[in-house]
Amino acid sequence: MTPGLRGLARSPRAVAGAVLIVALFLLAFVGPHLTSWSHTDVDYTALRSAPSTRHWFGTSRIGQDVFAQTVRGLQKSLLIGLFVALFSTGLAAAVGTCAGYFGGWTDRLLMFLVDLLLVIPGFLVLVVVAPSLRDAGWMAFVGLLAALGWMLTARAVRAMTLSLKERPYVVAARHMGVRPFLIIRRHVVPHMASFLITHATIAVAGAVISETGLSYFGFGVQPPDVSLGTLIADSTDVALTYPWMFFFPTGLLLCFVLAVNLVGEALRDALDPVAVRAEVRA
Repeated sequence: MTPGLRGLARSPRAVAGAVLIVALFLLAFVGPHLTSWSHTDVDYTALRSAPSTRHWFGTSRIGQDVFAQTVRGLQKSLLIGLFVALFSTGLAAAVGTCAGYFGGWTDRLLMFLVDLLLVIPGFLVLVVVAPSLRDAGWMAFVGLLAALGWMLTARAVRAMTLSLKERPYVVAARHMGVRPFLIIRRHVVPHMASFLITHATIAVAGAVISETGLSYFGFGVQPPDVSLGTLIADSTDVALTYPWMFFFPTGLLLCFVLAVNLVGEALRDALDPVAVRAEVRA
């Protein structure tokens, strides 16, 4: 175990965040098997019922089990957050390394694309495009979110690549005739892995928040499926009169975002050397 990882294991906030993330994932994927209710089942004998032994988190306004809906919504939000973070980080790494390593017209073309996407209002694009993807499934929604969330990271990766490609081992590999993409894979990307891992970790929380916000406004996950955003949207107007319908999904969302931020900050301190941060600012 490297000194950075040993420090990460000794960090109380990292441990607390990791334990909370594991607990939330267990709740999301094991929770549906702990109850006899599905997120689509309706109990007509218990409308807006408070939490009880029959319905652990109570019921909704039409008698749906809030626990079953919440764990289903948490599961969907977590999956969307993970895939968005994975795709956006991978895209940023590919574009940033190619732009920084090859330079010339490749750099100008890719950075023009990045700058063009940065000036386009992302939320406006989502509002316009998302309704047409309602029948395409939630993976299409993942692709849309990922396509609009990689540009700033690509710029940071490009800046790091500009520095890394002048390192002696990269120059030596280039003079030995090693193929460019092999150099990028073996000598460039591994040296920015800590930055990419840290970014991907924090991007999960950002993606979950984005999905929740869009689902809240009706542009994300569509019925009969649910996410934390749809559950929060459906229960906002009864947050004070029937609080269990609102505070359980909201509480899980806050716990997950807090846990990911704790782990992300600890990863940044443990894995990001001072030299890499200086290269990002260069």
